[in-house]
Amino acid sequence: MPALLFLAVTLVSLVAAPAFAAEPEIPAKPEGADETQYEVQRITAKPGKLEQIHPWLRDHQDDVLAKHGATNIAYLVPVGDNPDGKLVCIHRYPSLADRTKCRQACRADPLWKPMDPEAKTPESLIEKLESVTFRPLYYSPKFTAIKSAEPRVFELRTYTCPSPEKLFYLHERFRDHTIKLFEKHGMENLIYWSPMDMDNSDRKLVYLLGHKSVEAAKESFANFRKDPDWLAAREASEKKAGGSLTEKEGGVVSEFFVATDYSPLK
Repeated sequence: MPALLFLAVTLVSLVAAPAFAAEPEIPAKPEGADETQYEVQRITAKPGKLEQIHPWLRDHQDDVLAKHGATNIAYLVPVGDNPDGKLVCIHRYPSLADRTKCRQACRADPLWKPMDPEAKTPESLIEKLESVTFRPLYYSPKFTAIKSAEPRVFELRTYTCPSPEKLFYLHERFRDHTIKLFEKHGMENLIYWSPMDMDNSDRKLVYLLGHKSVEAAKESFANFRKDPDWLAAREASEKKAGGSLTEKEGGVVSEFFVATDYSPLK
């Protein structure tokens, strides 16, 4: 085939080729976005040892954790009975590298031994420690650990989407609608995270809310779910995404906590 004829056929085929919709892209973080890293630790105390962990943290969180670069944000226990000795700790670091340095320094610090489940020493208080690293989302409020003048509970919510593409639409819905509607219905938006080292991190959104009580949280969500603005936003986002933005089974997990007496966040 002559070269000019080949070029003409090629151009015609390109013009006639069907157009495919591009997959959505997660927006770039705006300039000056928060680059810090958060760590959420889930501690399971050895049987009967939680009451020894509390005084250790009360006395040494600054001597060990803060000394080695962590900012202590919150120490939370489940609302109600806590038979399994659970404790959630939230720390902040300037960067992921700083978190790694802090962990190494703590492990080398003699004071840390009671809090080291890998030490296998008699004085160890911890049965298991699970840790997840998060980065704050670009639309998250600035997170400040403050002590409320009124009692409050904290709700940690974890969403799992059917696909990473639907997570994009979930972020879009939270950014443009959900956060404002939460505030409208009496919920306190504390922080919104993207997990970095969690199973299926590319399909998850994790965030922390503040409420006056568990009962107040239930009432707020009941009013939120019947709000016409929410119903419209949900319908529009699911239409764009081609279905529900969270998995049918286990797509939304809610956990309620209260702060310990030594928690910076209360």
